[in-house]
Amino acid sequence: MKSKISKDDNMLELIPLLNKKISLNEDENGIATIVVPRDGFFDKLVRLFCKTPKEMNIKLDSIGSFVIKSINGQNSIYEIGSLLKSEFGKDVDPIYERLLMHINILRNNNFIHLEKANDQNA
Repeated sequence: MKSKISKDDNMLELIPLLNKKISLNEDENGIATIVVPRDGFFDKLVRLFCKTPKEMNIKLDSIGSFVIKSINGQNSIYEIGSLLKSEFGKDVDPIYERLLMHINILRNNNFIHLEKANDQNA
C-alpha cells in the first residue's frame, strides 16, 4: 500500500513518476513536448462547439526536457538534480530550488505524481 506523502517528508528523496495518460514526443534537438489527451466529457463537449484540438501539446525548454526525460520511475529528485548539475553546470544554479519549482509545476498540472522510495519496492 502506498504511503501518503506528508510535509515532513524530504522532497529530495521522493521519486517522480509520469502520469500514464500523458506521452512525450522528442524533436531532433532533444526538446520534449508533453502530449495531454483531451478526452474527458467536457473536453468532448467543448470540441463539438469550438473545434478545439483532441490533445494539448506543451513544448518544454532544454532544461525542462532534460528533467522530464530523467523521470523514469527510478531516479529520486536528488538524483535528477545531480544529473542536471552534471549536464548543465552553473546554468541551473540554484539547482534544487529550481528543480523543486519545476517538479511542483509538473505535479500541480497532474503530469507527474510523487512516491516514496520504499513504496517502489512494496
